[in-house]
Amino acid sequence: MPIAHIIGLGKSGIAAARLLKREGWEVTLSDRSSSPNLLEQQQQLANEGIKVELGKSLEPVESIELIVVSPGVPWDSPALVRARELGIETIGEMALAWRYLKSPWVGITGTNGKTTTTALIAAIFEEAGLYAPACGNIGYAACELALAEKQPDWVIAEISSYQIESSPFVAPRIGVLTTLTPDHLSRHKTLENYYNIKAHLLKKSELQVINGDDPYLRQQGVDIWPDACWTSVKGEKELLGDAAFGAYIENGWVIAQSEKILPAESLRMVGEHNLQNLLMAVAAANLAGIDKSAIARAIAKFPGVSHRLEHICTWEGIDFINDSKATNYDAAQVGLASVSAPAILIAGGDAKEGSDRAWIDTIKAKAAAVLLIGDAASLFGDRLEQANYKAWETVGTMERAIPRAAELAQQNHAKVVLLSPACASFDQYQNFEQRGDHFRQLCLESLV
Repeated sequence: MPIAHIIGLGKSGIAAARLLKREGWEVTLSDRSSSPNLLEQQQQLANEGIKVELGKSLEPVESIELIVVSPGVPWDSPALVRARELGIETIGEMALAWRYLKSPWVGITGTNGKTTTTALIAAIFEEAGLYAPACGNIGYAACELALAEKQPDWVIAEISSYQIESSPFVAPRIGVLTTLTPDHLSRHKTLENYYNIKAHLLKKSELQVINGDDPYLRQQGVDIWPDACWTSVKGEKELLGDAAFGAYIENGWVIAQSEKILPAESLRMVGEHNLQNLLMAVAAANLAGIDKSAIARAIAKFPGVSHRLEHICTWEGIDFINDSKATNYDAAQVGLASVSAPAILIAGGDAKEGSDRAWIDTIKAKAAAVLLIGDAASLFGDRLEQANYKAWETVGTMERAIPRAAELAQQNHAKVVLLSPACASFDQYQNFEQRGDHFRQLCLESLV
């Protein structure tokens, strides 16, 4: 019986372990954490014949034939480097799923916009009567789909740079590249390295859809991507590449491959960035042969994405909006730019590298006050002071932020309270979803 080792007791790690167990492997799953809430999972998996080692890291030995890593595990960690030196095949969970899923894939990557674009594409395919669930960074773990009795008609996968790095042979039918701004540089070191990882997925894809309104991607241009379907919300005149193959908005209409598909105003989500996401989703669906009537119906019904400019409630005429998925400066700048001014902004968490200049400029233009939470509070306070923005205060936690935001919103006649952290969540929460859920819970309990 071949031996496999899975690193990470998250959703993807558990799905990978179960898939390999089904396929006749002897499976061990390890996690550096030994928190009590993992003990129940350990026992359940043990009952399934899967050994779980908590509080342990991988120790590569030659008897192991396959190592599968969860997305958060650094690809250049000493244990994985050593494993590859020993000739042990080392892949990501996404790559394992690729081996067992025979359906065509749409692979969506980029810095910002991935989740919304993925959700839009999945909604369109579903409206067309196809079984095409979202997986990867949202929805299912990819291996969960491989475990299911019914194979999908299409796999709609949001794929992060970490997942691409550990799954180099994944080759979607359609690859979508949403945006490219500095992110995860503590892991990838340079913007060029980060871009090359993202670009690898597109190069492996049969067809490419690329956001031509993104400055960095536009700079790569048709010399690098001559056969791509380029998109632009700014009309045909701004479109790169062959207009007959591209997708753009003209006179209020979404046009893809020279065909009018739907009015752009059909999408209920606010912001130019969401029109960019809409164009990429429509282009991908059109390239997949989805009927334009199904595309139009799906977009008209689409409610939005949790934690991305998600409207939670309206209290005393003030909208409370959850943008917890804005985990970097660029995403937070887009979020703040999309809401009505004046706004009260809640920001902070586990700070990331990157330029905050555009974000701070937008704060100065639109925020009546900024409330700072988490580890980044002192850093952000210093940066706002340096920019001569004085209307900020440190509140520390979400519990203090909500009532103070409501108070300041009334004082400043603000129309919006926006949680848009510009930070990862790991200082106070397990992930951005938990942070956004906490914001939602506090708003609904204390205001409604």
